[in-house]
Amino acid sequence: MESFKSFIAQEIEELTFQKVSSKDPLISSNLLDSITVVDLAVAIEEETGINIPFTDISVNNFDNIDLIIDFLKSKK
Repeated sequence: MESFKSFIAQEIEELTFQKVSSKDPLISSNLLDSITVVDLAVAIEEETGINIPFTDISVNNFDNIDLIIDFLKSKK
């Protein structure tokens, strides 16, 4: 999972031009807006093959990298 955390961090950096750690708030800090969080979800879908419904893209599931990883584990 560490390599996948790195993948997500790299995607966020490409979208925001900022480095983030696994616990940094993404949505609640406004680092990711509605467009960039969807772009991140699409990149994750393409990388994993896991379908992410728009209704699941929320602060509860996408506010930091650890939450994203936990969310994806629940989808497997």
